[in-house]
Amino acid sequence: MSFPTRRDMFQYAAAAGAGAAGAAAARPRKDVTTYVFVTGANGVAGTDPELTLRGHRTVGVNLPGHGPEEQFHLAYQAPQDLERLATLPSPMAGVTLDDYVEATVDTVRRASAHGPVILVGGSLGGVTITKAADAVPHLIHLLVYDTAFCCTRLRSPNDYLATPEGKESLMAGVAATGVIADPRVIGALRVNWRTNDRKFLDAVKAAYMAEASEGELLAMLSTLLPDESLQVGTADARGRKEAWGRVPRVYIRHTRDRAIPLALQDRMIKEADAATPDNTFKVYSVEASHAPTARTYREITEILHRLAK
Repeated sequence: MSFPTRRDMFQYAAAAGAGAAGAAAARPRKDVTTYVFVTGANGVAGTDPELTLRGHRTVGVNLPGHGPEEQFHLAYQAPQDLERLATLPSPMAGVTLDDYVEATVDTVRRASAHGPVILVGGSLGGVTITKAADAVPHLIHLLVYDTAFCCTRLRSPNDYLATPEGKESLMAGVAATGVIADPRVIGALRVNWRTNDRKFLDAVKAAYMAEASEGELLAMLSTLLPDESLQVGTADARGRKEAWGRVPRVYIRHTRDRAIPLALQDRMIKEADAATPDNTFKVYSVEASHAPTARTYREITEILHRLAK
């Protein structure tokens, strides 16, 4: 009953041509939609298991520097070594938007061999999917911005955050209470998501997950990496009309978002539509903060599922 014996039995059956179902499963599935997910700041590659259970394929992009093996170390464990964290070099130092785009395009190329690709970007991930669409518009069936940055009239996320609509964002309060290293020293922005400092946790809850319970908030924070690139937020993330501009796109508005406020989401939608009037956003709305709870995310899954039909 050991695993090698079971494996040998399956290999023998396959070699003998046993079972038409097995032969069918081995053939490429050209008609299956693949959702490619690009995380926002400090996130790791993730997917949507419910979409997989509904018959789709899902994959998360492994962004450079975003591997847990690269960012998690003993100084970040409890009890934390805050002195070391203040000077420990970051794997995100020097990582650029071009690096994110290269990793995303590679994933899209591989996924497109099996059918249509829906490229989904959340938050800062929006800039990556825009530039990926600039590179391979012919391989992307649909772009989905899930309360994400979409730069057209202005060049970068930081530029949009400096607008009257962007100044309503509460993200600055998170940085003010959570940054634990000089970015000039470590070459990245380092936030201590594992602190139990109440002022910081209150700032994060207000900005990112206002409707969450304390347990939901802490569970979300436990998934985040401490370091993020300094360069992605200031990079020119505008798409070209003849490339990005021809890919159909969807925007999922989060009406309670205090990180990318609703007015800023609407401004980016309006400016993108003005840039490509023959290809405008299809817009959906969910009553959610920036980081939705599991209950609210089910609504987003339902929207994504319907997009494949």
